[in-house]
Amino acid sequence: MARAWFRFYAELNDFLPPARRAAAFEHEFAAPATVKDRIEALGVPHTEVDLILANSEAVDFDYRVGDGDRISVYPVFEAFDIAPVSRLRARPLREPRFVLDTHLGRLAAYLRMLGFDAAWRNHCDDAELARIAHDEHRILLTRDTGLLKRKAVTHGYFVRETNARRQMEEVVSRFHLAGRAAPFTRCLRCNEPLETAAREDVLERLPPRTAQLHDEFRRCPACRRVYWKGTHYERMRRLVDSLS
Repeated sequence: MARAWFRFYAELNDFLPPARRAAAFEHEFAAPATVKDRIEALGVPHTEVDLILANSEAVDFDYRVGDGDRISVYPVFEAFDIAPVSRLRARPLREPRFVLDTHLGRLAAYLRMLGFDAAWRNHCDDAELARIAHDEHRILLTRDTGLLKRKAVTHGYFVRETNARRQMEEVVSRFHLAGRAAPFTRCLRCNEPLETAAREDVLERLPPRTAQLHDEFRRCPACRRVYWKGTHYERMRRLVDSLS
């Protein structure tokens, strides 16, 4: 029976049982396998990993783990380009664009409120989510570790929080989004960028009092929904300001 020693760093320990967290541990195996397969067998999705060292040398996911190897595994550094070191991804996603699992609809709305491209549908199976993430170069957000282990998914993140607002704060922090937000520029329903609209062009869609009190409007080019700076805007503005 061959054996190797693994050590996972930072938030990768979230996927491990307590006895294996923040320390090197021994892993026995009989059949040869890639380091990607070994890491995922231990419970960590490959999308959470951005740097692997085997015996202090950077390796890629295809590295074959050998008897006596010491493997160090580090989390994704989405805000920094370490591709020349890790070689685990063809390129980092410099412009954060997301696709969200079906259970994260409220998080999708929050991200859209902040101006980020967040694709979401309430009916979308795992294969379709993986395809969208791959074909459209999006970061897949989910609470399903099995989904993140799909080979087609190159950029993904396991959302730890269960409350939608805390999920938003977690994602903003994880991907360093606070300085890149463009609040109230994207439709909360369709995810499309909003267009400036004149009052006369949207008058028929406005409540009478709104038409009298406001003169700045934005409209979604897809669903034609109209937005203005009402009381809901002030509540969302305070929420956005709390992230900075």
